Amino acid sequence: MTEQEHTMKHHKRPMAGYQPRNFLWQVSDDHKVATITLNRPDRKNPLTFDSYAELRDLFRALVYATDIKVVVITGAGGNFCSGGDVHEIIGPLTKMSMPELLDFTRMTGDLVKAMRACPQPIVAAVDGVCAGAGAMVALASDMRLGTPSAKTAFLFTRVGLAGADMGACTLLPRMIGQGRASELLYTGRAMSSDEGSAWGFFNALHGSQELAAAAAKLAAQIAAGPTFAHGVTKKLLHQEWNMGVDEAIEAEAEAQAICMATKDFHRAYHAFVAKQKPVFEGD
Repeated sequence: MTEQEHTMKHHKRPMAGYQPRNFLWQVSDDHKVATITLNRPDRKNPLTFDSYAELRDLFRALVYATDIKVVVITGAGGNFCSGGDVHEIIGPLTKMSMPELLDFTRMTGDLVKAMRACPQPIVAAVDGVCAGAGAMVALASDMRLGTPSAKTAFLFTRVGLAGADMGACTLLPRMIGQGRASELLYTGRAMSSDEGSAWGFFNALHGSQELAAAAAKLAAQIAAGPTFAHGVTKKLLHQEWNMGVDEAIEAEAEAQAICMATKDFHRAYHAFVAKQKPVFEGD
């Protein structure tokens, strides 16, 4: 191995053995799918200063993961996430100075940025309460599976704040349309699972008992695909929001040419010729 090759490989590392402090982390037997479980079921899995920061840092670190191909995020005890903890976050915020408040709001936004920047597709498995920052975590994911009891509320206005939080005013209208997003962000009311399904927020609805298995199945299906190319797809899905059509077509031409140089592309061709299913390795 040359010095340059060693340098390029040195910044990559496996993440299957990651040991979180503020949530659960479980990795599938093939080390391809990681599941994050928000685990404070007695409080409907609220976020704290520490869990915000740890989630942000984890998604940033996943950029360098050699093993994790897809991430599932869910909540324990029949709820997804109730948002920022009233006692551990909202109370202390009322006593902070403006610079401290801005540090906090930038940190919460950085979580969304990290989720959008990590190359792994993220599947949110949403049951029960999905509110405030929890709704934003679901929204920042690439796909969302829900249950009939899922209630998604961007309830910032209910606590005297703007609906403009963690990217809500840009992400939500693109997901469900400007008028629907405006209603939810102004009123803070909960979007029902049926609305979420009809409006395109949820990719599918499953019973509460089937949700985890459905999320695992979807994640495994994606993880079996060409993961380098999936990362390119995710990047361009995000970047092309700010491109004109001509720019987007050129960006996709460049991206596809890069993907055509991968071993996975060659594996797919040879498998097709041999009438076999390709086995992708992400390179």
